[in-house]
Amino acid sequence: MTGLVTFGETMLRLSPPRHERLETATSLAVHPGGAESNVAVAATRLGADATWLSKLPDSPLGRRVVADLNRYGLDVDVVWSDSGRQGTYYLELAGAPRETDVVYDRADAAVTSATADELATETIRDAELFLTSGITPALSSTLEETVGDLFEVAQEADVRTALDVNYRSKLWEPETARETLETYFPSIDVLVTPVRDAHTVLGEAGTADDVATALADRWGFDTVVITRGADGATAYHEGTTVDRPAFETETVAPVGTGDAFVGGFVASRLSGSDVGTALEYGAAVAALKRTIPGDVALVDREEVDRVVEGEHETISR
Repeated sequence: MTGLVTFGETMLRLSPPRHERLETATSLAVHPGGAESNVAVAATRLGADATWLSKLPDSPLGRRVVADLNRYGLDVDVVWSDSGRQGTYYLELAGAPRETDVVYDRADAAVTSATADELATETIRDAELFLTSGITPALSSTLEETVGDLFEVAQEADVRTALDVNYRSKLWEPETARETLETYFPSIDVLVTPVRDAHTVLGEAGTADDVATALADRWGFDTVVITRGADGATAYHEGTTVDRPAFETETVAPVGTGDAFVGGFVASRLSGSDVGTALEYGAAVAALKRTIPGDVALVDREEVDRVVEGEHETISR
């Protein structure tokens, strides 16, 4: 049995060295980057058995994605396509007052035509948890339907499901995102969302505690996790709200921090930890990720344990 199966797009990220401008850069570093594969890599690094599903072009760039993810220790099960392309994005890192800029080049990516019929759904049926993010259905009408179909596959097999809202304003408007994501909510066991997305996209008001409780009551989620950036994270589970703070970190590369948190949280829960402990592991992986270039949290259990076991405040209500 596979512990975690994720589905989504992984792009190739092209970044100038240091904080150079894209328009003047003479070299670009290449890293794979995708919400669901980032989560799966982080979980794998903490000992979870994880598989990433997707559809990629049968091209050097598509094969590059698989080679990199395999190198990180992640199992992949992809559909190879003769049509469509490999999505890329360009990241120009910057310090204040200049803002970091992202330029996407993902139109007509092979993954946008992926259907449940062609994906390895037997892997989902044999998993403990199936996870995707709100990015995936925003990419095409086909993927909007596919995500719903995959949640149905998981439900029919009594596999737990998780959705990370992960709203991207460059992909869709808040109202459209809410309408689409709410169609999946009856099929979701674990919902993860930044508090800002809960306010802007899901229309919730109040503190993280208020939002977590309201979402769980309204939709019947088993667990709701609300991330609060530098202020930590809150989870509602079995009638109890638990808060954990973030860990101090020196930021080298912030991209992928949220995915790292989810990967740490999921891996901890799959290993049998309670929700409070899982929040701590998520926060520790997120803190470590911010010190690592690229999108992926290349961490190990020992260093995560060192962060978790350090001095930190915990609050439980």
